[in-house]
Amino acid sequence: MQAISERSATARKRLSSPIASLATVVIAVLWSLPTAGLLVTSFRPQADIQRTGWWTATSFTLDNYRQVLESQTSGRSLSQAFVNSVVITLPSVLAPLAIALIAAYALAWIDFKGRDLLFVLIFALQIVPIQVTLIPLLNLYVDAGLAGTYWPVWISHTVYSLPLAIFLLHNFMRGLPKELVEAARVDGAGHVQIFLRVLAPLLVPAVAAFGIFQFLWVWNDLLVALTFANTPGTNPMTVALANLAGSRGSAWYLLSAAAFVSMLLPLIVFLSMQRFFVRGLLAGSVKG
Repeated sequence: MQAISERSATARKRLSSPIASLATVVIAVLWSLPTAGLLVTSFRPQADIQRTGWWTATSFTLDNYRQVLESQTSGRSLSQAFVNSVVITLPSVLAPLAIALIAAYALAWIDFKGRDLLFVLIFALQIVPIQVTLIPLLNLYVDAGLAGTYWPVWISHTVYSLPLAIFLLHNFMRGLPKELVEAARVDGAGHVQIFLRVLAPLLVPAVAAFGIFQFLWVWNDLLVALTFANTPGTNPMTVALANLAGSRGSAWYLLSAAAFVSMLLPLIVFLSMQRFFVRGLLAGSVKG
C-alpha cells in the first residue's frame, strides 16, 4: 500500500509540474484557435471575409447572423430548421433511453435462459454500419406511409443507438452493489419498485452521459437526416446548413455564423450536464 501511495504521489507531482501545465495551455490554445477564428469570421462583413483572413479583422457586423436566420432553404427559414432539430432530437434521445433502461435492467438483474448470448448479440449490433441499412429502412417507411414525417428519423435514431445505450447502462447496473437489490427483494419489492426506487437514483450519471452522446450525435447528424428527413417540413439544421451555401457555394461566407447558431443548444446541454459526464463514462469500468 505504501508503494502504491508513493507512486500516486509521484504521478500527481509530474502532472502538476510547470512543464505539464505549460503543455496543457499550449494544447488548449492550439485546439481553440480554429474555433476562435470561426467566431471572429462570423462577425465580419462579407467583403472582408472574401478578401482577407480573420486575423486581420477590424470591423464587425451582425448581418451574417441576420441573414442566416432569415435565409430560405427549400422554402423554409433556418429558424424553422432549428425548431425541427429540437423536435427530432428530444424524442430521439428519450425513446432509446427509456427502452435501454428496461432492457439493461432485465439483462443485469433478471436471470433467464440465453441472457448472456442475447447481450452479446445486442453488443455485436454496434459493428453493423448504418449505411447498409438506410435504403432498406427507407423502403419500409415509404411502404408504411411514414415518408415526409418525423417518424422515420425518430425510429432510425432510436434503433441505431440502442446497442450502445444497453451496453453502457447494463455495465453500470452490474457495477452497483448486489446487496441493494437483494435487500429490496427481501423486503418484498418487485422489479418495478426495485428499478424506480433503488436503481433509478443511482443511474443518473450513466443516463446523463449517454444522453449527452445521443443528443450531440442526433443534433449533428447529416446522413440519417438527409435520408429520412429531407423534406421542407422536417429538415433539421444540418440539412439546412448543407443547402445554405448552394450547389455552387455562393453563400459560403454565412457558414461560420450558421455553425455558431447550430452549436448554441448543444453547448448549453453539455455545460449543464458535464458534472455527470466523466462519472458516466467510467460507469461499470470498476466494481466497488
